[in-house]
Amino acid sequence: MKIPKRKLFLLIIFAYVAFSLYAAYNVFFSTKVISRVHRVVKKETGAPSGVVRDGGAVAPFLADEWNPWEDEQVEYNSALNKKRETFKQYVGRIDKSKPKRYKVQIWGKAAIGLYLWEHILEGPLNPTDKVAQWREGELQSGKIDFSFYTGPAVVQGHVPLDMNSLVLVLNGREQQKVSYSTRWLEHVQSLVQSRTVLHVAVVMLGNERCNNDWIGPYLKRNGGFVDLLFLVYDSPWVNDKDVFQWPLGVATYRQFPMIRPNAQLITSNRPYLCNFLGTVYKNSSRETLMQVLKHSGLDKECITTAREKWLPQETADSLRRYQTALAQSELTLCPVGINTECYRIYEACSYGSVPIVEDVLTPGTCAAGPSSPLRLLKAAGAPFIFISDWKELPAILERERGMSQEQRVDRRRRLLEWYASFRQQMKERFAEVIEETFFKSV
Repeated sequence: MKIPKRKLFLLIIFAYVAFSLYAAYNVFFSTKVISRVHRVVKKETGAPSGVVRDGGAVAPFLADEWNPWEDEQVEYNSALNKKRETFKQYVGRIDKSKPKRYKVQIWGKAAIGLYLWEHILEGPLNPTDKVAQWREGELQSGKIDFSFYTGPAVVQGHVPLDMNSLVLVLNGREQQKVSYSTRWLEHVQSLVQSRTVLHVAVVMLGNERCNNDWIGPYLKRNGGFVDLLFLVYDSPWVNDKDVFQWPLGVATYRQFPMIRPNAQLITSNRPYLCNFLGTVYKNSSRETLMQVLKHSGLDKECITTAREKWLPQETADSLRRYQTALAQSELTLCPVGINTECYRIYEACSYGSVPIVEDVLTPGTCAAGPSSPLRLLKAAGAPFIFISDWKELPAILERERGMSQEQRVDRRRRLLEWYASFRQQMKERFAEVIEETFFKSV
C-alpha cells in the first residue's frame, strides 16, 4: 500500500518532535546515573555525603574526573623517579671518584716569579709583551689549578682574589727590596686576619749571604701566617718541612728568554771552547780567571768580555751577544760572585753549554757542609764540571780539545735533558708540597 507523501511527512515530523521531547526530559528532569567510567564519588572527611535537591532527593557529591589510565601513570611516574634517583647517585659516585682539584693564586712581585711561572711551571702569559703593566695566566699542575698575576699594575687591593690559597713571590736580596716585600707581607697578613686567605706560601730570592732574619717572624712556626717558604741559596733554614730550597734560575729581570732546544742547538759545531762575559771585581777570583786565560793563551779560544762595573740591565745588543756566546761555546765559565750560585749556571744549561763552576763557599751565613755550596743542584745530579781553583782550567780545556764532535754532541744532549728533567722535578715538588700543606685536611 502506498503511503501518501503528506502522511509520511507528518510521520517524520512527529518522530522528530517525540525524540526532542525525550531528549529534553532526560537532560532536565531525569535523575542522572553516573558511570564509574566517567565519574567517581569522592567523600571528604567532615563534608556532606551528598547534596539535597528540591523534593528531598539526595544527589551524590561529584569530584574530579577519573582517569582510566591513572594506575599506569602512577607506576610510570614512580619508575621515572627511581631512574632519576639512580642516575643522581651515579653522577654522585662519578664526582666522588674524580680527583679533587684545588685553586691557588700566585702574585709575582719579584722577577724570579717569571722563572717560576714560565720556566718551571711552563705557564702561558698574556699579553706576551714583556714590558706590559699587567700580565696573567692559568695552568693545571697535578691537582692544582694555578693562576698567576705579575707586572707593575699588580698592586695591593687590586688583584682579583677568588680563592683562599696564595703564593707570594718576593725579593729579599737587599734592604730596599726587603722594605717593599714587607709591605706586601703586611697586606697579605690583613687578608689572613679577615679570613679572606687561609693558606700562604712565599717564594723568595734570598740574601746572597743568607741573611734572611727579617722574614722569620712571618713564618707560622714562629707565630706568623706563612705556611711555606721556598728560599733561594743554601740557607741553613732549609728543612724540607716548611722551608725548601729554590733554584735561582735565569735572569728574567734582564729579559733572558725561555730557550726551546732544537736540532741545531744540539748538533752544531761550536767554534769556541769556552766563554765568560761578566763583571771582574777587584781582588776576586774572577781576576785570577782572566789572568789564567791570558797567560795560557786560551783567551784566543774562548769568548771573553770583561767589565769593571756591574750593570743591572742588558741592552738588546748585549743580550744578543751574550746568548750568541752561550750558543757557540762548549763550556761556560762560572766564577763565584757574592754567592756561588749565579744566573750564568742556568743560562748556560739553557744552551747546552756545560758550566765550569767554581765550587767554593762564599762569606756569609749560608749552610756549610759536604754538599755545599750548590747543594740543590748537586742533589739533582747536575752534570757540571766543578773546580776549586781556576788554575785547573788549562788542563780541563786541554782535555776538551781531544773530544770528538760526537762526544760533544752527546754531552750537550745529556745536559739539556738533565736541565729539562730538573725543572720538571721542581715543578712536581712545588705542586706536591703546596697540596700536602694547604689541602691535606680538605
